[in-house]
Amino acid sequence: MTRSTAGNDHPPIYEDLVRERGDAVAEAQMAAAHTQNQAAELLSGGEPHHWDAPTGQERPSDFG
Repeated sequence: MTRSTAGNDHPPIYEDLVRERGDAVAEAQMAAAHTQNQAAELLSGGEPHHWDAPTGQERPSDFG
């Protein structure tokens, strides 16, 4: 079984590890973006946004 890496920035072993253990890099990037957004909202005096952790997408506030 051969795999083509054309158009892919990651070696095949990376894809196998992501399948087996999850994508820690993507999760860390999502957590960093979430933290940055929360900090910006809090420092600007606005209400923090609520985020859906699995997708990183903003969801409506539970309180309004």
